[in-house]
Amino acid sequence: MVHVNVTANLHKKTESALRFPAISMAGQAGTSFKPEHLGAIVAEPGSLGFFEVHAENYMGAGGPPHRALERIRRDHPISLHGVCMSLGGPQPLDKEHLKRFKNLVDRYEPALVSEHLAWSTHLDTYLNDLLPLPYTIATLTHVCDHVDQMQATIGRSILLENPSTYVLFSESSISETDFIREIAKRTGCGLLLDINNVFVSATNHGFSALEYLRDFPLAEVGEIHLAGHAEQEDYDGELLLIDSHDGPVADAVWQLYEIVIAGSGPIPTLVEWDSKIPDWPVLRSEALVAQAILAKYTHGQLTGRMEAFHAFG
Repeated sequence: MVHVNVTANLHKKTESALRFPAISMAGQAGTSFKPEHLGAIVAEPGSLGFFEVHAENYMGAGGPPHRALERIRRDHPISLHGVCMSLGGPQPLDKEHLKRFKNLVDRYEPALVSEHLAWSTHLDTYLNDLLPLPYTIATLTHVCDHVDQMQATIGRSILLENPSTYVLFSESSISETDFIREIAKRTGCGLLLDINNVFVSATNHGFSALEYLRDFPLAEVGEIHLAGHAEQEDYDGELLLIDSHDGPVADAVWQLYEIVIAGSGPIPTLVEWDSKIPDWPVLRSEALVAQAILAKYTHGQLTGRMEAFHAFG
């Protein structure tokens, strides 16, 4: 297996050699970057945390998307989030896609790079979704191979995000948390903990979100995602949550988030909002809620630590 140093997040370059400034994300909350917010972001004084972008939206050579992102990157750290690598798929990774992804990493020098534990390709078909996979020794092996390949290609460690799921596989022989823990152990990758995904999956499958978080390898988490979800009904009329990213973070997700931060300390946190995009002040206000929680548990103010997990629910 290839192991890439998780601390080498800026390719071991000195700051003077960087095209953009090296800006720490430690203890910060951020938001998804949407081009329609650029004017409001530039006009707002003070620190705005960090911004996250989907890599696939910036794989063209130039044009307005890159000009906007370059403007953001001059003053803020960014997190580069992939959505189409299909790390969970059985077929080899697309080498051209990997090359384009590496070019983005080299161009923008993101503070963090992440991808999903999911698959989205079959043969020559690309699916506009992040699909779940069975948790078996066979899938564990090829996911680790793909994470190794991605990290070796881009020259740095990635964070792997836990999925939101709507079906389970009868052939799964490993729990999701153990599966993720083993990937991190074998490949040296870090983890992106999406707490909304945990809540969505727990509700859909009837398990405890808190028990899941108790078993999650929090020491490996380099970023947290928060987002809104939508409520629907399944074919039996039961509640079905959809990871829709189209509204504010739910109160239950905020509660779980504070429990995690109380136990682990501040972790860079992103509020995702990818459809029904609100005005910038609305999105910014969500990030400020996360920032207040991070600040509450910074600089020796940690209270309760992991006991907070046992005081909830």
